[in-house]
Amino acid sequence: MNSTAVTSKGQVTIPQAVRRQLGIRQGSRVEFRLVDGHAELHVQDHPAEVVGDGFGMLTSSRKSLPADFDPASLLGPKR
Repeated sequence: MNSTAVTSKGQVTIPQAVRRQLGIRQGSRVEFRLVDGHAELHVQDHPAEVVGDGFGMLTSSRKSLPADFDPASLLGPKR
């Protein structure tokens, strides 16, 4: 059984194993119900999947530039 402390503001941290099993993540909505003298936590809805980073999401039909490309070479000579 997992247990956690209650803060002075009445907040608790849901243990990671419980969050994983219930699919709770940032943005999830939960509901507390009192049933026969104890509290039950019910997950109301799950937010859309959050993408960790955007690497590789965009593609281009253009040829990629070499790693040593100098963008300053696109500028004309100084006058």
